[in-house]
Amino acid sequence: MQTVRISRRSALAAACAALALTTACTAGTTDSAGVSAAGKPTVRLALGVDASYAPLYLAVERGMFTKAGVNVELVKTEGGPAASEAVSAGTAQIGLNSDSSALPLMVTNPDLRALGVFQSSDRYLKVVLRDGIDSPKQIKTMAAIGGLGLYSTHQYLLHNGIDPDSVKILESSPPEIPGMLEQGSIDGYILYEPWAARGDAAGGHIAGRIGDFGVRYVQWLLADQSWLKDNEDVAGKIFKVVAEADKIVTDDPTAAAQASNKQVKLPEDQTVKVLPEINFAARGINDADIAASKKIVDFFLERKLLKQSPDLQTTLLKGWYEQHAK
Repeated sequence: MQTVRISRRSALAAACAALALTTACTAGTTDSAGVSAAGKPTVRLALGVDASYAPLYLAVERGMFTKAGVNVELVKTEGGPAASEAVSAGTAQIGLNSDSSALPLMVTNPDLRALGVFQSSDRYLKVVLRDGIDSPKQIKTMAAIGGLGLYSTHQYLLHNGIDPDSVKILESSPPEIPGMLEQGSIDGYILYEPWAARGDAAGGHIAGRIGDFGVRYVQWLLADQSWLKDNEDVAGKIFKVVAEADKIVTDDPTAAAQASNKQVKLPEDQTVKVLPEINFAARGINDADIAASKKIVDFFLERKLLKQSPDLQTTLLKGWYEQHAK
């Protein structure tokens, strides 16, 4: 496989980028030890910009974190593993990432901890192929985001009997990829909304979902152990709010779409349409999660995308959610 990084900002740059709701960022800063003007702990949450984060947008819009006694600032990143990278860089205290995006980062930062699951899906990420590409066998070049995107791309190719080493895979960021398809520089990609729909409208067509080839992700709340050990109560309050917001999104997707539009300008009609593709439910990490993570890590190791495995028994905090957030 040939993997080319086209434009990957550092975690600090991503955390301080446009769309962030934070104050000015400083390298290595973690001001959760400080307090807001109202005397509440201030915690930065790093997350992407798409419908899967609707519970967070809704919680901020409704002041749910403030009511829980925590001042939360959302740091919007470019997607992929950037949210966990922001935690490792110290520009956020909690990040939200999929299992296959976070696991490789747990090798380089063994202090990353997965606290629990807040959503999952095997339908939200879609395969987008350029018009004129009617069979996976025609694919010569694909684009992928790191982590979940790269994992899904490899699994898609293997499922269709294609050696990933025979396909050029360009690693990029979600906003850039639909334009690459429109320009004809790639034959396809696998992404979530709104980037799948944008590719569909820019010279492509949706050719499937990740569940079609056996991929399912879970999204974790993650923190660095150096912060978590002194702030488990705060982290628990935040997770409780996310769990409550999960239920609201499930029961009232229209309200979630409106909040997402106010927070990050996602089109309400499109958001309402895709929210049912995601299972918004908070829970603790269980044995099945550890087994699934081992399978993902083994795959990365086999494909030489990782040199070693993270210590899953240490980084995946089984029982933490039940103790601190339930």
